[in-house]
Amino acid sequence: MPKDIRDIVKGYEDKNAQLSSNHQLKFQQKLNTEFKPKKSSFSWLYIAASIVVLIGLGITFYPKKNIGVSVDDELKTIKLGNVSPELKTIEAYYTNSINYEISQLPFTDENKELIEGYLLKIGELTKEYKTLTEELNKEVNDETIDALINNLQLRLQLLKRLKDQLNSIKNSKQNENTIV
Repeated sequence: MPKDIRDIVKGYEDKNAQLSSNHQLKFQQKLNTEFKPKKSSFSWLYIAASIVVLIGLGITFYPKKNIGVSVDDELKTIKLGNVSPELKTIEAYYTNSINYEISQLPFTDENKELIEGYLLKIGELTKEYKTLTEELNKEVNDETIDALINNLQLRLQLLKRLKDQLNSIKNSKQNENTIV
C-alpha cells in the first residue's frame, strides 16, 4: 500500500544539521551571481553594421571602368537619352520592354536552342548598339540617332517574334496532345 511521505518525514529531526554562521551571506552572494541581470553585448552588432557600411561604400565608389578612365571621361560620354528628353523616354521604353520580354521567356529543354539562337542575334545587336553609341560620342547626328532607335526596335521585334514562335510551338503540342 502506498505510504504518504508527509507521515514519514513528520517526526524526523536531524540532530547534526547546523548551518554555518555566514551561511545566509554565502547564499545571498550565490543568488546575486547566478541571477545577476546580464548586460547584452551589442559590440558584435556594431562590428557587423560597420562591415556592411564599408562594403556598401566600397561598392558605391568602386571604379566601374578601367582605372585609367577618369570620372570626367565617364560623364562626358553621350548616350541616346542625353541628347533630348524625348529620346531618353524612347530609349527607356525600348530597354524596359526588351528586358521585360526577356524575363518572360519560358526556358525549357525543348526550346533552349531556339531561345539561344535569338539571344545570340540580340547580343550582336547590343554590341552594334554600343558601337553606335561610341559613334554618337564622336559626332551627334540624325543618322546615328535613327540607327540607335532602329537597333532598339529590331531587338524588341526579335523578342516578339521569338515569343510568337514559342506560343505556336506550345499550341501545336497542345493540339497534338488533344488529338492523341
